[in-house]
Amino acid sequence: MDITECTGRLDTNKFPFPVMTVGIMGSAGGIIPDSTKEKMKELGRCIARRGYVLITGASPGIPHETVLGAFETGGIVVGISPALNLEEHVTRYASPTRGYRAIVFTGSGLMGREIENIRSCDVVIFAGGRSGTLGEFAIAYDEGKIIGVLLGTGGISEHLAEIIRMVEKETGATVIYDTMPERLLTKLEDLYKQILLPQYTAMMDKHNPDGIASPI
Repeated sequence: MDITECTGRLDTNKFPFPVMTVGIMGSAGGIIPDSTKEKMKELGRCIARRGYVLITGASPGIPHETVLGAFETGGIVVGISPALNLEEHVTRYASPTRGYRAIVFTGSGLMGREIENIRSCDVVIFAGGRSGTLGEFAIAYDEGKIIGVLLGTGGISEHLAEIIRMVEKETGATVIYDTMPERLLTKLEDLYKQILLPQYTAMMDKHNPDGIASPI
């Protein structure tokens, strides 16, 4: 793969708000083919090269393959854990710690933390997946997120287009599909620039980027 395809950066340093956050949702268990693992690692590398922040549910499986790819490329990764603290994260949920710059402990459990997970992302990518991933997709779709689906990774992601047709509900969500990690990421970046970036910059016109301290 030509690395130059993954080096385009969205220069948000000139804007007084964080860089684009990319969420990765997918199977935390089951059999994951080597081809899918490599595809997810390449997606993680690409996210890191572009200077985005990668967000996952701090789970093993498909999301963690993406974390490892970003980690080896020097990317910033944040995990949204279902656990109350690090001890519970490790002992109760047997969740990974390698590759994360920070882990946010929600104490909300596996299902409860999905809302924080989705809402922390500017764009959300789905790959593979089972029932938990379907729940995350339902939240993202209902909340009108910018959604990417990485095809060729198996699981529920291969059926999301059909599910959307069955639901027959317009939520304002934008859903795009691709089989190539870097191409999907480029499409999501374009949508971020078209949809979210103008909203963010307009909000910043009347906002103190350092906040306003309470007078009391």
